[in-house]
Amino acid sequence: MTPLIEPEEHKSLRTAVSTLGKRYGRDYITRAITEGRHPTELWLEAGKLGYLGVNLPEEYGGGGGGIVELSIVLEELGTAGAPLLMLIVSPAICGTVIARFGTEDQKRTWLPGIADGTRTMAFGITEPDAGSNSHRITTTARRDGNDWLLTGRKVFVSGVDQADATLIVGRTEDARTGRLKPCLFIVPRDADGFTRNRIDMEVNAAEKQFELVLDDVRLPAEALVGGGTSHAFGSGGEDAGLLQLFAGLNPERIMTAAFAIGMGRYALGRAVEYARERTVWNVPIGAHQAIAHPLAQAHIDLELAKLMMRKAALLYDAGDDIGAGEAANMAKYAAGEACVKAVDQAVHTLGGNGLTREFGLASLITGSRVARIAPVSREMILNYISHQTLGLPKSY
Repeated sequence: MTPLIEPEEHKSLRTAVSTLGKRYGRDYITRAITEGRHPTELWLEAGKLGYLGVNLPEEYGGGGGGIVELSIVLEELGTAGAPLLMLIVSPAICGTVIARFGTEDQKRTWLPGIADGTRTMAFGITEPDAGSNSHRITTTARRDGNDWLLTGRKVFVSGVDQADATLIVGRTEDARTGRLKPCLFIVPRDADGFTRNRIDMEVNAAEKQFELVLDDVRLPAEALVGGGTSHAFGSGGEDAGLLQLFAGLNPERIMTAAFAIGMGRYALGRAVEYARERTVWNVPIGAHQAIAHPLAQAHIDLELAKLMMRKAALLYDAGDDIGAGEAANMAKYAAGEACVKAVDQAVHTLGGNGLTREFGLASLITGSRVARIAPVSREMILNYISHQTLGLPKSY
């Protein structure tokens, strides 16, 4: 089967998720945002239907698929106007890391709940003084008997208020070299010394952003992901920090691309519908090339980004982490650019109506920029491609 042709099960998944998304739609998400609550009903129904855990192993309640399938879920929900940001975080990042590197106890404790939506997990990596430079992470863990003590700060952590735990990226000292190396810890939401402060954002989203403070948070040995055991994809615990990190970051980029493509498709769909019906000078405005051509170009850009996203997901699911890293960055870059342009053109197509609450496109102007910025800026992606792919001298 050529990668360009979706198998029937993927087409069926698209249709089913699209039906669910349209049943809730943009109005549902807008109400949730206005009321300051989470889209719990959609989240739980998506979990019950098996969509949230479609990428997780069947023996732990998942669908046995991969990031290809999960990206389809997010893209189609977004296209229906009802995206779920926590799909990027809970099943894609945290679920993937635990499925690949977690101990048996960690898998049985977390994966079934992540799969059916009854448990969620947030992901904390970004720090106030580190930004895109993960090598400057200062959140550290030190041993105290059999326990760990975790201290540090994180910012722009999504959905902490609804998460049962947060997967925190910290650093521990290598006993052999004395250097700090990354490790991942599962921190329960009610852990002593673990506090959160909401960040006031201009982006309209049901999922809120938080700053986290960890003040000597005491964690048992089993909070360390992997706990030092060995797995097919590498060693767990203290020896697998980088492997674990990239096991989560590549799906994050792929899923961010899916989020952006879904948003772009939604905005484009509204604009096309308007251009067909809005009549000026006795013809629909979509008959004019000044309207039609930019919309056609937006569609082309979204489809191209979608192809790169699919390539990245296929490479990742095939176990090619290096190849997936390059493709995932490209997909995230292309999707972010395509989304911004599609939203901008959609608003422009509607003119004054594009700025009204009735049509609900203006709020996407801010939201679409998220895919350009998070989880990594387009400039850092260009740095990565120029250095890693093109072999040019490193500039950062």
